[in-house]
Amino acid sequence: MNEARIGEADRAYFNGAIKMVTTDSSVLVSSSRYLNHAPLRALIAQEMLRRNGADMPNTAYIPEVAQIFHELEDMPRIIELFEMEKARLPLFRQWLDDRNLSNFTITELDHCAPGTLGAAIRDFMVHSGYQLDLFFQEVQVVNDFTFYLRQTALTHDIEHMVTGFGPNHGGEIALLTANMHAKARYFHPELFAFFTRIAFYLKAKTIMKDGLHYPQAMVVNLEAEYRGAEQGRNWKYPLMLVDWRAHVDRQISEIRAELGITPVEEGLWLDTNRLCNEDDPDYGRPALQAAE
Repeated sequence: MNEARIGEADRAYFNGAIKMVTTDSSVLVSSSRYLNHAPLRALIAQEMLRRNGADMPNTAYIPEVAQIFHELEDMPRIIELFEMEKARLPLFRQWLDDRNLSNFTITELDHCAPGTLGAAIRDFMVHSGYQLDLFFQEVQVVNDFTFYLRQTALTHDIEHMVTGFGPNHGGEIALLTANMHAKARYFHPELFAFFTRIAFYLKAKTIMKDGLHYPQAMVVNLEAEYRGAEQGRNWKYPLMLVDWRAHVDRQISEIRAELGITPVEEGLWLDTNRLCNEDDPDYGRPALQAAE
């Protein structure tokens, strides 16, 4: 018998201020445009509650959710915010005016010396099996907004390299959190929220799934959130505004010092994907045995 019972006194305390609102609508309707979107409701419920089974990767349906969020945006307001912040923030204006895409090729980085950012990017493209260009690949840069879409998709893995937050379960949470803190401190709250909309979703669904299904991963999640916040609040400005082409021949250590990317500890959470990815061959092994 389950002794966890929510009683009437509990409901009265939490729900006592609820007011019933009537409507002539014959379908579900809310003051939230997100709640009104039935496919979004279904996707978020599924992605926050399901396990990361071998039949469906952890990354499933991110493109669909991202597309819906963008379709629901008040784009005139977003463009207005872009213009407001360009007038207030010279670095943001310069970043948008220059439009220096980080669409690097392996060949153009062949000359980069060991320890430089360019060498790290080249090594990633040659050996990781992944590509820098991971989102909005078909978007053509024709204005500030489309440059923002393309550039921030291209630089996600570069941010992994310079922050030391690797592409693993803990590292993804840390990088999401660092960006949230840096952008919240720099941009107008509305524009920060827009820039971080998909990150909010990714973090929320990961917290929920870890908390429900993967307790070891949730412990990592909390540590990564702390470390990400600590570092992100030290950044001199959000890393999305860095022209990475200007830094390819510089040592990563120099870049970190210049941009306030500290503290950095390489090699964190290397084995943490298997704590929550059930298609991993080592899924279920205790954390202390992972390196054996």
